Amino acid sequence: MQYVKQLDYFKNIREVREFEFGSFYFFDGLVISEINKGVFFQWKMAEKAVKAAKEFYGEEQPIAYISNRIHSYTVAPADWLKFYSHRHELAYYSVVGNTTGSLPSTLLEKMFFKGSLMQFNEIEEAITWSLEKLEADNSILP
Repeated sequence: MQYVKQLDYFKNIREVREFEFGSFYFFDGLVISEINKGVFFQWKMAEKAVKAAKEFYGEEQPIAYISNRIHSYTVAPADWLKFYSHRHELAYYSVVGNTTGSLPSTLLEKMFFKGSLMQFNEIEEAITWSLEKLEADNSILP
């Protein structure tokens, strides 16, 4: 698996936000996260990332989110309910990874995520899929 910083696509980076639980990479219409090893990812952490995304994109722009699971960590699946009860929505969501627990976490997340959720083994595939979806939605992408 590749880190975001290792990709040719990284040349398109607009901003990076680093938190104690992981890093979030902001591109045009696309956010890629890399959560640190062993983190129990909860709503209070997600709130920080959501706030950063709203500061960067505003409230109305459709966003594709890629979880680049280069490390093993756990997601609190019930916290997805908090995410939606606070009216945070993603246009597209994809998971990249083959770490231990990645598939079970993705299956649980699918129960809570109402949009299009895809799983990929390679981050380039997730980026291509996300950009195609955003372009088809006539988003801000050229």
